[in-house]
Amino acid sequence: MIKKRVLVTGGAGFVGSHLCERLLEEDNEVYCMDNFFTGQKRNVLHLLNNPYFELIRHDVINPFMIEVDEIYNLACPASPVHYQYNPIKTIKTSVMGAINMLGLAKRVNAKILQASTSEVYGNPMVHPQPESYWGNVNPIGERSCYDEGKRAAETLFRDYRHQNNVHTKIVRIFNTYGPRMHPNDGRVVSNFIVQAIQNKDITVYGKGEQTRSFQYVDDLIEGMVRAMNTDQSFTGPVNIGNPDEFRIIELAEKVIKLTNSKSKIVYQPLPSDDPMMRRPDIEFAKRELGWEPKIKLDEGLDKTIFFFKELIK
Repeated sequence: MIKKRVLVTGGAGFVGSHLCERLLEEDNEVYCMDNFFTGQKRNVLHLLNNPYFELIRHDVINPFMIEVDEIYNLACPASPVHYQYNPIKTIKTSVMGAINMLGLAKRVNAKILQASTSEVYGNPMVHPQPESYWGNVNPIGERSCYDEGKRAAETLFRDYRHQNNVHTKIVRIFNTYGPRMHPNDGRVVSNFIVQAIQNKDITVYGKGEQTRSFQYVDDLIEGMVRAMNTDQSFTGPVNIGNPDEFRIIELAEKVIKLTNSKSKIVYQPLPSDDPMMRRPDIEFAKRELGWEPKIKLDEGLDKTIFFFKELIK
């Protein structure tokens, strides 16, 4: 079998490193590109001895030349702490990164998949969110550098497809957790686990009544690979997320129980533009990709807690 040559931008990040691993397991040549703003070399350290893995330090806002068959465009900080640190750079990463990678895909006739986000739905007025929903996004809010950057990237993917016949795919990723999450990324699962392991107060925003749907990283990777492996007729966007919905307060209580923590829950004011509900409608993914998540929250949390305990010994 001829190996595929695959470029993964943001490949040293949380999701990207798991994707690189999966692609190598399937006997592909993998080029992992990262500028290491939020990606970490330790995420791919165990892959460096593989002769079919190459690590490239490069920023997607600059053009890049390489001969590949597939491109997974994951490059962009995904947690508010990181994407709000330099909002102009965040939107440049989404927009210029998409333009550069789409230009590359056009030149070398590669398939290209965009890692979009459930944030394109904003603070939704439709629940659960199907792909046909256009969203309720504040274009001038604190989160808009990320939300609108990803929306613009989706537009670019559509236009490159229609104007230049580029073989594009779009997946909209819902809250994902698992080993190799950045311990300081401010996302709710990693926040709660790190606080619980250290027996510190667990910070819940608002009353904790807002809901999220949490998918384990292995389920996401399976969905992304299936989307990439579809033929030219499948473009997406397709929701990849777990439809099991939990209140944030329930997650906090679960983490305390699973870690045997002495932590207490404390409440802080709700950040601006924080969505109150988030849950994917995955009927399209089930029908078109034969995909649905397999890993339940308790099982995934156990694996993630084990990772963080090893990390912060």
